[in-house]
Amino acid sequence: PDVVLAMSPPLTLGLAGWLVAKARRVPFVFNIQDVFPDVAIEAGVLKGRRAIGAAHRLERFTDERADAVTVLSDDLRDNVVAKLPVAQAGKVHVIPNFIDTEWIRPGERRNAYRAELGIGDEFVVMYAGNIGFSQSLDLVIAAAQHLAHDPDVVFVINGGGSARPALERAAAGLANVRFVDMQPRARLPEVAAAADLHVVPLRAGLARSSVPSKLYTILAAGRPVVASVDPGTEVARTVDAAGAGIAVAPEDLEAFTKAIARLVAAPDDARRMGASGRRFVERWASPAAVAEAYEDLFEELVGAADAASDSGGRGAAG
Repeated sequence: PDVVLAMSPPLTLGLAGWLVAKARRVPFVFNIQDVFPDVAIEAGVLKGRRAIGAAHRLERFTDERADAVTVLSDDLRDNVVAKLPVAQAGKVHVIPNFIDTEWIRPGERRNAYRAELGIGDEFVVMYAGNIGFSQSLDLVIAAAQHLAHDPDVVFVINGGGSARPALERAAAGLANVRFVDMQPRARLPEVAAAADLHVVPLRAGLARSSVPSKLYTILAAGRPVVASVDPGTEVARTVDAAGAGIAVAPEDLEAFTKAIARLVAAPDDARRMGASGRRFVERWASPAAVAEAYEDLFEELVGAADAASDSGGRGAAG
């Protein structure tokens, strides 16, 4: 290989990538999708002083030995740079994930996925993704309770995870909430299109160390979003810049519910926001643009490695 690229999470892949790169004597690029262990600590999944200390040491070891670190947002860059020696700050690069805007496109809302759930022309509010401790999905259940009087609104929670059993118990008795198992990847465009409104609820603090990829899928599908995230973070800034929905503070039940109710009551506004999000993502996160950014980075690293090798060879010969 010319370069080794390893992705985190899981954090241990970084160590594996570094070992392979070292053995092959090529540059190592560490791609951080979510900053671990920060996300696990914030979500309460990683506990205990020893376990947290070991995870931080592995994070620091890998970040410092990478020739370049790529992250998805300015927030994640700030997080990583703060943990590195000052001299290494320049090796952290922001390169977003791409979204295939040819595959994920605005589609017909009344599709086969809706038909399987017995949903017709109702307004569908959807959460699609992992049902874990990072998401404030209790907000979704509370919003469903608030709108339970409206027979034309259905909440769909699509996915699986450790927090799903408790969430299903909380939703017991709510006729307007449907739980659906994670669908095959091939159905992603259809699932995304079936919603009239998507929600992205993250627990307080997590939006600074995680950028959910589902946001870009939602924008590409031409659907609006209500995001419950830390203000000023990448998700909130993207939603605002794209004009694609409403961002509210994390775990703010009243603001979250009001935002959903507002778009339920104004479907034309919701559709305009969805169209605006689609235009935004077409310009910003195409596969070609992201691939070019990585290619430029790889060429820079390979060139620097070759120059260092040539310099070392001349020194030895002299």
